[in-house]
Amino acid sequence: MNFSIEQLLAFVTVYDQLSFSKAAVKLNKHRTTIGQVITNLEDQLAVNLFERVGRSVEPTEDGHLLYHYAKQTIEQARTFDKFALSLSYGGLENITIAYSSVIPQRVLVDIRKQLKRDFPMMRVNFLVRNKKVIKQGIQDGEYHFGLVNVHDSRAMHSLDATFLGHIEFYPFVQKGGEFTNLDKEDVLVALRNSKQFVLRSLIEEGMSEKIVVSSDHEEIDQLALVIKMVEEGLGWALLPKSFFSDPEFSQHEIEPIQTAQMVEGFKFGFALWCPHSKQVSDIKGSLTSVISEYRERLISNYRP
Repeated sequence: MNFSIEQLLAFVTVYDQLSFSKAAVKLNKHRTTIGQVITNLEDQLAVNLFERVGRSVEPTEDGHLLYHYAKQTIEQARTFDKFALSLSYGGLENITIAYSSVIPQRVLVDIRKQLKRDFPMMRVNFLVRNKKVIKQGIQDGEYHFGLVNVHDSRAMHSLDATFLGHIEFYPFVQKGGEFTNLDKEDVLVALRNSKQFVLRSLIEEGMSEKIVVSSDHEEIDQLALVIKMVEEGLGWALLPKSFFSDPEFSQHEIEPIQTAQMVEGFKFGFALWCPHSKQVSDIKGSLTSVISEYRERLISNYRP
């Protein structure tokens, strides 16, 4: 069957917008053009994709069934286009790595050291960004890599995604502070009734229902400031368990606290995102090797 990517893109956009007019604006086309493209596609497929209801449209049952496959085909076509384009360019002299605020700075320093060894003339920029901004930045070519929280990401998208594993979050409190001597049975109630500091980036990524335990909570942009607030006994925070075994954080007067209701901490998956590109393949190898070594080192340090 001979249909075009343009037809599938029009179908997916009309499906998402539930309107020929809105889809036309999004695709920078005339409404009549979009309507004709959809009609031609329906003729080729011999199925009705939409029910026309006045100035709006509703997907038919066949339209619902075909939407997923159309979207997948578009994503694969974009991936093909980006990778083919990358083959015509040489190596990169400058890259930007965007990362979630909970990524330990030790990892970033180790990444920079490795890139200095592997690509001594390359400039590397590091920016803290949330997942939505990182995804858009990679798609626009503004960022080359993203270290992101993927707790609710779709399996299918146009980015090259490498799953890095889970980061386990535990309640951290002031070392030797008011929570230290509490019975495990009483800890969760105490946390719920105490001030909680929450990283704003996690809220922006739609994780509030999972990580906000106390109604008395405050949002903070910087991880370093969250740690300082907890260190001063002003409240508590959910932080990566790796902080406990990472020498980078041993100087801070904070510690994880266990509750009878939490056998394990909150686990969220993290991934390395980048475009499908020949240009970044070698650099990606350097990044993943550093992250793997860091995780192994933490596991070794945490073993009793």
